[in-house]
Amino acid sequence: MNPPCAFRSPRWLPNGHGETLWAPFLARAPRPQYRREIWTTPDADRLAVDWIDGRADAPIVALFHGLASSSRGHYARAFAECLGRRGWNGALVNFRGCGGLDNLRPRAYHAGDSAELRWIMATLAERFPDRIRFAAGVSLGGNVLLKYLGEDGAAVPLRAAAAVCAPIDLTATAMHLDAPQNRIYAAFFLRTLKASMGRYRRRFPQMADWQAVRKARSLREFDDAFTAPVHGFADALSFWREASAGPVLQDIAVPTWLLHSANDPIVPVDSVRSWPKSPTVTPCITDHGGHVGYVSGTFPGHLRWLAESLIAFFAGHLHHE
Repeated sequence: MNPPCAFRSPRWLPNGHGETLWAPFLARAPRPQYRREIWTTPDADRLAVDWIDGRADAPIVALFHGLASSSRGHYARAFAECLGRRGWNGALVNFRGCGGLDNLRPRAYHAGDSAELRWIMATLAERFPDRIRFAAGVSLGGNVLLKYLGEDGAAVPLRAAAAVCAPIDLTATAMHLDAPQNRIYAAFFLRTLKASMGRYRRRFPQMADWQAVRKARSLREFDDAFTAPVHGFADALSFWREASAGPVLQDIAVPTWLLHSANDPIVPVDSVRSWPKSPTVTPCITDHGGHVGYVSGTFPGHLRWLAESLIAFFAGHLHHE
């Protein structure tokens, strides 16, 4: 059973740009108390997993965040608070180098890192073999999750999954961000990524051509200078093509909710509609919502709709194999 695919933004927040920018900075968001674990990766690196502890017999939901975010993102905090109210367990995963924890090896995270997510899900399955497990990915984290689901098919140790505003066609998303009306977002991502590079540059001076990284004037130039060479891709275009989840959506075997908004200014909605999808994938494209905005309620708004809708989708699969 899927939740209703209907969302209407408040009258005082009339468009996707407003929703996208209001949600992280001005909407009311809770501040949940996490219990942090540091996990050692198979290549002797580390990442932080922030937990919401629920009932011992309740499901576990893993959440994977977006670019330049963490378990402290607005949507992550709202989701964690909603899980806590329901008594479910949340594993809010911070990708390498995120969540205030520096990683130990000269690599980062990226939109196609399904191998990392595969290890995380296998670890949860090994630690909690008798629990029902769900997973949700937001934006970049949604693409990584969908890519993993498509690659592993029926072998994934999950009852169901969901992706929110996932850039499943990275080339189309990059071109969309290059449009004049959307360059504010590209500039924000580029500025944030460059700022985070200072930590890598000091610890790993041979990791990348830091002068080229510093001079990057677009996300493509940044991915050409850093993301692609550091993670084994030929260039930005090769990275975007190989990391996109779109081509494997038709191979997903577990029930998956694909939530997107038609007025998302970051991920073009046509790129979500165009890819063939498995019968197990249920698209939900709302008229409003922006990019992971979904602000509702009276001014200044709250963020419960997205969290409650995700949990309603998972609850509908508690008793269905």
